[in-house]
Amino acid sequence: MFLSSLWASTVGQLLKLKRWVGVSSKRNQNVATTSEPRKLGTSSSGVREYRRKKKKCPNGHTLCSNWKLRVHKRCPTRHYDIRCSTLVKVAESLELPCKYQIFGCHDIVPYYSKLEHEKNCQFRPYNCPCAGPECHVSGDIRYLVMHLMNDHKVDVHDGCTFNHIYIQSNPQEVENATWMPMIFNCFDRQFCFHFEAVHLGMAPVYMAFLWFMGDETEARKFRYSIEVGSNDRKQIWQGVPRSIRDSHREVLDSHDGFIIPRALAHFFSGGDRQQLKLDLAGRIWKEQ
Repeated sequence: MFLSSLWASTVGQLLKLKRWVGVSSKRNQNVATTSEPRKLGTSSSGVREYRRKKKKCPNGHTLCSNWKLRVHKRCPTRHYDIRCSTLVKVAESLELPCKYQIFGCHDIVPYYSKLEHEKNCQFRPYNCPCAGPECHVSGDIRYLVMHLMNDHKVDVHDGCTFNHIYIQSNPQEVENATWMPMIFNCFDRQFCFHFEAVHLGMAPVYMAFLWFMGDETEARKFRYSIEVGSNDRKQIWQGVPRSIRDSHREVLDSHDGFIIPRALAHFFSGGDRQQLKLDLAGRIWKEQ
C-alpha cells in the first residue's frame, strides 16, 4: 500500500516536472525572444527546488524530504541511503541560455556549467573605470561612455593624439590625488586616459596609463606612448592599453604605466616644488 501510493505520487511529481522543464528539449529553436528565457530561468530554479526536496534510493523509490525523515533516511524495503538520482539526471540534461543574452550572448549551455560560462562570458558587462569613490555602475561600452559623460562629467575627445597640462598647488602636501579621466574616440573605439598621484610601495610617484574600453584580446591590437619633458630633459613611455576588465588596483599593482617619480615631476614643473605643472603629450596607434 505504501509503495503503490508512493509510486502514484512520484509519477505525478515527475509529470509535473516534465511539463515545467519541457522547454529545455527545444534545443534547436531560436531562444533570442523575450519570453523563452524567463521560462528557462524558471525551469532551472524549479529543478533546484526539486533536487532539494526529492530523494530516491538505489531501488528506484522516490519520496519527498518529509517522508525521508519519517523513514529515518532509509529505504523502507532495503537499508539504502536515499538520494535523488533521477532528478539529478533531469538537471544534467537541461540546457539554458546565458543570462547575458541581452548583451549579445546567444550560447545555450548545460545547467551545471552555466555559472562558469557566465563568469567568463565575453559579453558580460564592464565595470565603470572611474577611480576614487567606488562606482558600482556596469554595462556595455556605449552605456558606460554615456555614464562617464553624464554622471562623472568626463570630457570626450575625438582623435588619436593628446596634450594635457596637469596642475596642482602645494604638491608636497598631497599624498594621493586623482584627476578626472579623459575619453578618446579613436579607430572607432574608446580609450580612457588616467592620471593620479599615488604611492607605489613607499615611493611617491605620478602614474598615467591608458585603458581600452573592451576586452584584452582587442586591446593588444593597439599601442600608445606618453612623454613629458622640460629643461632639455624628456621621459617617454610606450605600452599596450589595459582592458577595463582589469581593475584600477590591478593596473597599479602591476606598475604597467607611465611612472614619474615625484622629485622628477617637480623638476619638470620648474624645480621650485611650489606647483605641479606637467605637460603630458601622447598618441594612440594600431599595430599592423
